[in-house]
Amino acid sequence: MTMESLSNDFKDKAELNKPELHGQQQQSEQPGSEASPASSGKKNKKKKKTATATDSNEIKEEKANGDKAEDDDDEDDDDEEEGANTTEATATKKKKKKNNKKKKKTTQTEPPTIPVSKIFSNKIYPEGEICDYKEDNLWRTTNEEKRYLERQNFDQYNDVRRASEVHRQVRQYARRNIKPGMSMIEICEMIENGTRNLVEANGMEAGIGFPTGCSLNHCAAHYTPNTGDKTVIQYGDVCKIDFGVHVNGRIIDSAFTLTFDPVYDNLLAAVKDATNTGIREAGIDVRLCDIGAAIQEVMESYEVEIEGKTYQVKPIRNLNGHSIDPYKIHAGKSVPIVKGGDQTKMEEGEYFAIETFGSTGRGYVHEDMECSHYARVYDVQHVPLRLPRAKTLLNTINKEFGTLPFCRRYLDRIGEQKYVLALRNLVEVGIVDAYPPLVDTKGSYTAQYEHTIVLKPTQKEVLSRGEDY
Repeated sequence: MTMESLSNDFKDKAELNKPELHGQQQQSEQPGSEASPASSGKKNKKKKKTATATDSNEIKEEKANGDKAEDDDDEDDDDEEEGANTTEATATKKKKKKNNKKKKKTTQTEPPTIPVSKIFSNKIYPEGEICDYKEDNLWRTTNEEKRYLERQNFDQYNDVRRASEVHRQVRQYARRNIKPGMSMIEICEMIENGTRNLVEANGMEAGIGFPTGCSLNHCAAHYTPNTGDKTVIQYGDVCKIDFGVHVNGRIIDSAFTLTFDPVYDNLLAAVKDATNTGIREAGIDVRLCDIGAAIQEVMESYEVEIEGKTYQVKPIRNLNGHSIDPYKIHAGKSVPIVKGGDQTKMEEGEYFAIETFGSTGRGYVHEDMECSHYARVYDVQHVPLRLPRAKTLLNTINKEFGTLPFCRRYLDRIGEQKYVLALRNLVEVGIVDAYPPLVDTKGSYTAQYEHTIVLKPTQKEVLSRGEDY
């Protein structure tokens, strides 16, 4: 063996002792290709480089595959989260829709037709204006015993607040819509129909408290048109709108004065200020005469100029506020609007109509004109009636009105006919009282404002107070 062949033999053995390189070489070679022994050493470096590149590509590929798998997993997770979010969003949307239905509040129509019980679905009605008592009665506000008594009377207060809310909504509609040229019957029917709708009139459970007064100019009170009355309101008229609402006999008695000519503004301001003064002075253990003195002082401080002549506003001294009992509009106590007179005190739990009347005339009224207002006497004893028609009419009055005031139009509405003589007979025997219109001197102008208050154990509440007056 020559030295050259021995050297080649060692080289071949050395090549065989490199398994890693040999494996790499086999991987890099294509099937069916052969490497010559002479070129194997020359190509080692290239083969190694190729193997390394291949390994790198495999790693990259595996990494890419792994990343893709992770991305796929992420996408699956995202899909699951998106699905969960969509489901949650749908549920929230449904919940919101459901809540929106609950929160949707019913609003009143024009003219008012929706009962207040539908607007206040929880059947809890808004309070009026709450006022603290003065001086010695301030302790009542936080007294626990008095607060307990007040909670005990919640149902009673809630009934009268319902009547108050009806009054507010009806009168605000009336104030917007009464215009010169309307007949007095139109005005009264607008107010009365609205009241019946909103209070859900139902016999003696709820309904109109007394006939709608719409006294004009020198007529101060107790005028409502009888059927066939064609009186029309004019631009220069001063109209007193006085109407009542009751729920379970608890009556809200409230009035305002309507004018179109600003010349009467001071007359209205005087009477409104006087009424608010009476409300401010009213309270438990307050003497009625003291309230009257305060009212007179305020009202007489005003003047009004009409057609170049100046008038001091005078309180109508023979018209008064009054206490109110269930189904009894005049309960016995009178609240004067001039000084002097009744020393009686107001008491806890009483309801009062604080009303004041101002006039440019004498400040004194008398009965005149055709009568329209009537009311059955509250505590009348049994009286024998000879006229069968009077007996029938009395039964109708007891059933439809009880001791609440009514007017001829109401009898017409329920289908009574030819009742005038029977009604006169009931008045003559003392079963029914007649309340003719009350007027000052012709050519004078009178105004009225009125609110109903309750003297609760802790505070007084002006039940009929609204944004308008």
